[in-house]
Amino acid sequence: MYKLVSIDLMRTLMQRTGTGARITGRELAADAGIAHGTIGSLLTGAQQSVPASTADAIARRIGVDLLVLFVPVGRSVQLVDSAAEETKTA
Repeated sequence: MYKLVSIDLMRTLMQRTGTGARITGRELAADAGIAHGTIGSLLTGAQQSVPASTADAIARRIGVDLLVLFVPVGRSVQLVDSAAEETKTA
């Protein structure tokens, strides 16, 4: 999962994308292949995090590196249950 760095930053970047053009929330959603409700929820703060593929699609369409607009959240590797591992080796 990736968390939006700033609603204001996303709004600003939508005003002038990597091509220099403005993009609406609906256009961004359509071009990124995601529901427009997701963009709306990010812009209102109702939703703060999205899957990596969604974050990447949004950042690509806006024309910025992923980590300009989003930060990774959560664990990047699974925890190993040491009790389960001991049972397997016993």
